[in-house]
Amino acid sequence: MLSKIIVNSPWYFFVLSLAFALALSFWLYFKTKKTGEVPLAAIRGMFVLRLVSTTLSVLLLLNIVLKSVSKETENPIILMALDNSSSMVAAHDSGYAKSELLTSLSALRVALQEKYSVKDLLFGNTAIPGSNPSFDEKETDMDALLNLIDNNYSNQNIGALILTSDGIYNKGANPLYSAEKLGFPIYTIATGDTNEIRDVQIQKINHNEIVYAGNNFPVEVVVQVKKFRDKEVRVKLWQNGVEKGNQVLKVNSEAFIATCSFTLSMEKAGIAKYLVTVTELEGEKNISNNSQSFLIESINNKEKILLLANAPHPDLSALREVLSAYPNYEIREAYFSEFNTPLTPYSLVILHGYSSAQSLVLQECKNKGIPFWIIQPKFNTLVPGINVNGASAHQFDDAEPYLNTTFNLFTLSDDLKKLLHDLPALSVPMGSYPVSNGTNSILKQRIGVIETENPIFFFGETNGLKFSTFVADGLWKWKFKDFAEHKNHALFSELIGKTIQYLSVKSDKSFFRLTAPKIIRENQNFEIAAEVYNKSYERIMDPEITLVLSNSDTKKFNYTFSKSSGSYHLNIGLLNPGDYTYEALANANGERYVKKGVLAVKEVIAEKINTVANHQILYQIARRSGAKLYYPTQIESLSAELLKNERIKPITYSQSSTLAIIEIKWLFWIILLTLAIEWFFRKRYLSI
Repeated sequence: MLSKIIVNSPWYFFVLSLAFALALSFWLYFKTKKTGEVPLAAIRGMFVLRLVSTTLSVLLLLNIVLKSVSKETENPIILMALDNSSSMVAAHDSGYAKSELLTSLSALRVALQEKYSVKDLLFGNTAIPGSNPSFDEKETDMDALLNLIDNNYSNQNIGALILTSDGIYNKGANPLYSAEKLGFPIYTIATGDTNEIRDVQIQKINHNEIVYAGNNFPVEVVVQVKKFRDKEVRVKLWQNGVEKGNQVLKVNSEAFIATCSFTLSMEKAGIAKYLVTVTELEGEKNISNNSQSFLIESINNKEKILLLANAPHPDLSALREVLSAYPNYEIREAYFSEFNTPLTPYSLVILHGYSSAQSLVLQECKNKGIPFWIIQPKFNTLVPGINVNGASAHQFDDAEPYLNTTFNLFTLSDDLKKLLHDLPALSVPMGSYPVSNGTNSILKQRIGVIETENPIFFFGETNGLKFSTFVADGLWKWKFKDFAEHKNHALFSELIGKTIQYLSVKSDKSFFRLTAPKIIRENQNFEIAAEVYNKSYERIMDPEITLVLSNSDTKKFNYTFSKSSGSYHLNIGLLNPGDYTYEALANANGERYVKKGVLAVKEVIAEKINTVANHQILYQIARRSGAKLYYPTQIESLSAELLKNERIKPITYSQSSTLAIIEIKWLFWIILLTLAIEWFFRKRYLSI
């Protein structure tokens, strides 16, 4: 870091200050007869002391300003990202990825460190800093890596990104779109085998996550067969070890694909495990994709949901599409002007465009204990859970959402949290309108770069009645954003689905309550929230809550809940695929409370389905960013290319700051000290 000081005042200020101080000091000690008997050394000393104190005093009175300029040079950063997914070691040359490839990348890192700063990243299901791969990630999300780089390194001097991968991605958006907006070259190192192998695979299984007990439901199995023309394969479907159906497919091409349809039913509520298998043919190199399991939850009762609106709106279509995908929900739509039937049959009422004109509907919800969700309310009426006095009914801001980290009414997936960070701004009423006590905001407003306490989306509960309000206009835009990023509406559906589920589920009146998922994937953390209440239904935090988790082998694991933000929380972490049961225990109110539950952990097989490397996507990423694709045998050439690249150069930043000389405190101490010493000598020699 280099720095220098510049004086932003005319030079003659200093000359005049010095001249005035010289004249005054000379007159005091050389033009007066009082100093005739004083030693010459004392006179000269007092002269210098007065000269210093007077000069500094005059400079302070002139309010001279100093300007400091500092320069800092930032060396270019080379990012090295390595694919940490299991497909990197799924091929026959898996030993190469674990040994020779890592050795070559280490040598490349050492060579680049002579000129650049090198930072390492690993990516698979998510992206993290690191340089020690385990090659056990169950999914590959290249887009997550590029977004992490964009968020964490956008203001730094990034010279290039070196992306080492087999090109197989099975999660997130197409990485090409994120790669183009980074603004620096992305050099790719392509690993793996691109040759098509002889393979029979279950490519995809289409099924509902939740079904209604007693109803039939379809299951579609997409089978792909490569290089086995004129062969036959049998597709079988099993439920808890019992065969439920089978079909025979005749392969009539080298690249054959077909869909098998099965119709199933579940008579009882609960979670059922299904397994689909296809014939293993001689000559297959990858048989791990010949079988695939899935889980389905069956429930007893359908929830009736009423969607009331003032007028047609894109939000209604977005909500309808999400809710219609849930077989346990029965939806009715109507406009306020034409609806005149009782609300008793409904588990939830959604009020879109609510205003004071619909206050009777809202009052009926309160009287009958029916949860309600208000979307885009008119801010000229009373909205439950919020203080609207400071809000304008006619002026609006564009506000981006940001996630409230203390929200704990239900859990959100990491992918949904990431989407919530990137959602577009919506129109919200201008002003200040904080939520009331007892409410919980899931999303708050960010106006520009300022994170406010105003809510966009919040939940509340009064006398056991749950409610929620979405204050903004344009919920449908978030559905479009999800589709633009991921080519589906899964994350938007998760947000709406969990909102509906939380609101429509009957309030638990017990003194000990647990909130936990029934089905998760093996790369998802198993998290449980708990609450304990006293006899007055006031939340308490004194008792200790323990949990015993048992797997299918009856092996038991003991855990203790942690306390935070007024509730209990337990993050057990990742679990192996399989079926689990758990039992939670709390001692409160002089009683012993026990809650039991079941959990099914689904295996993630995305990395097993396709093991053929996709070098084309790596080539496109490199070409569109102005870089090149290299193979592992060309790593030395890549090193030479980067070290001689003239476009990768240091950046020098200049930063200036100003300081008025009167703000320099030590100058006052110098003036005070010189005056005190001068006074001492004048008192001694001149009796003054």
